[in-house]
Amino acid sequence: MKIKELINYGKKLLVENEIQDSTIIAKTLAEYILKMDRMQIVINEEKEIDEREKTRYYLALIEIIQGMPIQYITNKQEFMNLEFYVDENVLIPQPDTEILVEEVINIAKQKKEDIQILDICAGSGAIGIAISKNIENAHITMSDISEEAIKIAKQNSEKHIKSSKIEFVLSNMFENITKKYDIIVSNPPYIENSIIGTLPVNVQKEPIIALAGGEDGLKFYRILADQAYKFLNDEGYLCMEIGYDQKEKVINLINDTDKYKEIYSKKDLAGNDRIVVAKAKK
Repeated sequence: MKIKELINYGKKLLVENEIQDSTIIAKTLAEYILKMDRMQIVINEEKEIDEREKTRYYLALIEIIQGMPIQYITNKQEFMNLEFYVDENVLIPQPDTEILVEEVINIAKQKKEDIQILDICAGSGAIGIAISKNIENAHITMSDISEEAIKIAKQNSEKHIKSSKIEFVLSNMFENITKKYDIIVSNPPYIENSIIGTLPVNVQKEPIIALAGGEDGLKFYRILADQAYKFLNDEGYLCMEIGYDQKEKVINLINDTDKYKEIYSKKDLAGNDRIVVAKAKK
C-alpha cells in the first residue's frame, strides 16, 4: 500500500464513522505513524509502506473511531503557534482559550515593571507558557491539583521557556498559594456534572477532574470570586474562561463579593461569551 492510499483509506473509514475533520485527522495520523512532516508526506505519497506501519495506522484509526482524541495518540496539540505535549492527564488546549491568553497579554503589556501572574488550574501549562513567550517581564506561577498535570506543565515549560521565571505549585485551588499577583488567570472546570455523560465521546476521554464544575458548573468560579482578591495586588486582574452560557452567572458571583470593579467579558470567534475579566478594588 502506498502512502496516499493509506491516507485515503483512513479518510474513508473516518467518514463512514461520522468523524469530523476526517481529512486532517487521516493526514495527521499518517505523519505521526510514518514519522514524516506534511511536506514529506506529499513528496513521498507514492512510496510503499510496510505492513507494520499499516497495522499501527489501522489500530490508531480504531481508537479514534472509539472516541480517543488524536492529540492523545500523537501527544501533540498546537496552541498560540506553539506545540504542546498532551496526554490523558490534561485537557487538550483549544483555540477558544487563545482569547483568554490574548487578553492577559494585552493587560500585562500595560505594565512596564516585572509582572507576577498565577495560572491556576494550569493543566498542560499552555496558558502560562504562551503568556511567558509573549511577555518578557512576566514571572509565571503555574498551579494544579494534579501531580501528573504539573509534570506535563514542567515538560512543556522546559521545551519552550529557557528561563527561571516559571515556578510550579501543587495546590487545590488557593490552598498552597502564598503570595500576591498582578494577574490571576484560570480556565477552570466548568461543565455541569450531570451533562458530562452527554458530551461527545472524545471529550469524555479528557480527565474528569478538569471538566467537572459541580452541580451547576460554577463551583470553581465561586472559589475564584471569593478568594482570588486575597492573592491579588491592588487593582490586580482576575481573568477567567467561561462556558458559552455562564457570563451573567459568573459576573453576578463576582459582583456579590463587592471586591472587584470594571468587570467585562469578551466573545470568541464563534460569537460566544468566552472570558470574564475583573479588576480588584484597592
